[in-house]
Amino acid sequence: MPDWLIWMILAVALGVAEALTLTFVLGLVAVAALVAALLGAIGLPVAVQIIGFAATAAAGLVLVRPIMQRQMTRGPDARSGAAALVGRSGVVLREVDGDRGLIKLSGEEWSARCIDEDLVIPVGAHVDVMEIDGATAVVYPREALP
Repeated sequence: MPDWLIWMILAVALGVAEALTLTFVLGLVAVAALVAALLGAIGLPVAVQIIGFAATAAAGLVLVRPIMQRQMTRGPDARSGAAALVGRSGVVLREVDGDRGLIKLSGEEWSARCIDEDLVIPVGAHVDVMEIDGATAVVYPREALP
């Protein structure tokens, strides 16, 4: 049996094992086995194949795996829907108090109420969205009120 075929069988076995475990280690070693199979297919000696396998596996584990782990442990970057509106700024269209009001937020009109029930935010004031409660933006004035 040719050397490259042994490496190819090893690569397939490691690839299947990676698909079952999702550790990213076996997949990187499978890629290293494919490199060794390529080296064997072009007729290089077994010692060169082993060196190629070891170098590729080491490079994958040292360089690629930390990047993959970092990407997997990070949460999604993009917030969507109502969660994407938290932290945005809006303009008061109708006076906002602790119970009701109206703001323009991201080009849309939103019902709003002030997070501080004692404050009344006048028309034209800029507000920051603190949270979204159903279809109501809970806001706080961006600048101090007179």
